[in-house]
Amino acid sequence: MDVETAVAEAFREEWGQVVATLIRITGDWDLAEECAQDAFALALRTWPRDGVPKRPGAWLTTAARNRATDRLRRDTVGEAKLREAARMHVPDEAESDDSGVTDDRLRLIFTCCHPALATEAQVALALRTLAGLSTAEIARAFLVPEATMSQRLVRVKRKIKGAGIPYRVPPAHLLPERTAAVLGVLYLTFNEGYSASAGPDLLRPDLAAEAVRLARVLARLMPDEPEVLGLLALMLLQHARRATRVDGGRLVPLEEQDRTRWDADLIAEGTQTLETALRRRRPGPYQIQAAIAACHATAATPADTDWTQIAGLYGELRKFVPSAVVELNRAVAIGMADGPLAGLALLDELTMDGYHLLPATRADFLRRLGRHAEAAEWYAVAQDLAPTEAERDYLTRRISEVVSVPDEPVRRSGEPRSPEERP
Repeated sequence: MDVETAVAEAFREEWGQVVATLIRITGDWDLAEECAQDAFALALRTWPRDGVPKRPGAWLTTAARNRATDRLRRDTVGEAKLREAARMHVPDEAESDDSGVTDDRLRLIFTCCHPALATEAQVALALRTLAGLSTAEIARAFLVPEATMSQRLVRVKRKIKGAGIPYRVPPAHLLPERTAAVLGVLYLTFNEGYSASAGPDLLRPDLAAEAVRLARVLARLMPDEPEVLGLLALMLLQHARRATRVDGGRLVPLEEQDRTRWDADLIAEGTQTLETALRRRRPGPYQIQAAIAACHATAATPADTDWTQIAGLYGELRKFVPSAVVELNRAVAIGMADGPLAGLALLDELTMDGYHLLPATRADFLRRLGRHAEAAEWYAVAQDLAPTEAERDYLTRRISEVVSVPDEPVRRSGEPRSPEERP
């Protein structure tokens, strides 16, 4: 294994643990992240000369701890912290507690999700500190400007410091009050792996697979929590399509994916997990999203998709998650069930500045109506906003398709609608 690959693998596996150790020692979140970054930079400089250590995580933690000690030594205000750090040891295993959470990374997420913070703040902080997502990636996940998310992270760290909120794993009886935030962390981590918010690659399969693994662990820990099962089912059903979503670096839309290559075992596990969750009769947003995913995953062909049911499920979802993204997806489902004109009417009610999927959806409805010139204009708008190369390439192909076809004639009143527009 070359050094860059080893460091990248260590980052995926060890970043959260290194940062968590430094936070516990210093009580300073910013210092912990900075010293962890310094440790990885040092690895890139020294591992080519000395070789990759047998225990990269221990090496990185020690390097980061030494860096933090040096920083605190130069700061007279840090003398008390330095004395505390000198008494601390870097543990080889997770510290003993009564949480019942045995997976190190899941322990860290529960630790980060403190109920004294707003749920959104807990999720954002865990994504930044433990999952290693950039502030820009987190901002895109929350559909806010990067500067806004940066300010939120600064404020939440300031609140933690000012209120003296401890960084430790909660006991088992306190886990439920943190579960909603933990689910949010896993959900957004999976989403970033399932469809990267920026960069040359649309997929980050390692990140998605890790989120699935953690959801499995959480489901074993909380087998009677329907939303935990719902989230696991959603991930499994979506992850089952990973091999068909990109072909040669090109995005493949759902209706064009080779369904024979979908992972039948994951689909079976996902539908069974969803059924188990629904039997609890406590519906929630993750269960509803899993039911939508099941409608897609169990349809043998695109024509077999029950768009009417999907539209109804999105109607239920918006009761739990009243967001523009849910409304956009509901508009898509209604447009597929009742025809593009019905979908376009709903799009007119939405405002989502900077979100490329809104103009892309409008363009797709116009294309289905045969209004190719208008579709090309909206595809171009979406292309300018698309965050990844794969999505921009897909939209370029769509533009090429519609500009080469003349618009279909406008129907006179009373003329039958095309099959795609029929209910």
